[in-house]
Amino acid sequence: MAMNPAPISNVLVVGFGVLGRGIARLFAGAGMSVTAFDPHVKDDGTLPAGIRLVCELPKEAPDLVVEAIVEVLDAKVAVFHVLEAAYGAGPIIASNTSGLPLQEMASALKHPERFIGMHFFTPADISPLVEVVRVAETQDDVIERAVCALEVAGREAIVLSKPIVGYLWNRLQHAILHEAYHLIENGIVKPEDIDKVAKKLLGPRFCVTGLLEGKDIFNLEPHILAQKSIVPHLNLAKSPCSILDRKLKRREFGIRTGKGFYDWQGRDAAQVAAAAGRKLKRLGEFLENDLERGEPDVSPMGSLPMD
Repeated sequence: MAMNPAPISNVLVVGFGVLGRGIARLFAGAGMSVTAFDPHVKDDGTLPAGIRLVCELPKEAPDLVVEAIVEVLDAKVAVFHVLEAAYGAGPIIASNTSGLPLQEMASALKHPERFIGMHFFTPADISPLVEVVRVAETQDDVIERAVCALEVAGREAIVLSKPIVGYLWNRLQHAILHEAYHLIENGIVKPEDIDKVAKKLLGPRFCVTGLLEGKDIFNLEPHILAQKSIVPHLNLAKSPCSILDRKLKRREFGIRTGKGFYDWQGRDAAQVAAAAGRKLKRLGEFLENDLERGEPDVSPMGSLPMD
């Protein structure tokens, strides 16, 4: 990377929904000048400190634009055209999408060399990582400046050298969820059993050793042999499990509609979401403090379960 890439001090967030608000809070909290553009949202008095909400694009070109609107390709491309018409090749334009074809977006732009993917995770102002994805035309300095801006905001960038659908995080989580849905669909386990294993086995282990380091620590050989016997029996279907289609038809979308894999009726959705956010924040702080004190004390004979 360049020694001193030009710092990003002026950020424009396009789309001020839940994710857009988190992105705006993140950069504003780092002392950057943040403007949120969303003609469909009005200031209701709960605007986070340090953020200006506007219904028209600012005249001054920002250093970085982060698009966080609805996941519809044509809508995103239309926004990019408006941004390029207003600011030319000045700002870095980043899309928050992780599922739409990033290279196809770039091909529709006049200045694809200024374009990247910048995928934040909900809640954006709490999650410690951000995926930064380059397209074929992306200039090196664009990646450098984006990564530096995230570092200033206290976030670590995971840089992908090419755009693949789903990027890293979503490909990993959808792979495991695809198998989980298959097990539920076939009546092998209940949703609460899936979550119990995730919370009490997968989560703690991955927090300490990740996916691959743990295999080295606990002996890679049995894992390799297990792959040979287990992988052929995994759900390798190329289409989602029908259990999801049924929930789509019944509009069972979780807390928002009162039912998903669990019955949420009569529960305070805001309280549940806030509690989850607090736990994630505390867990992140605990892990960060533990790393600052030194590497976790993990041995092959420790308490983490083996394969």
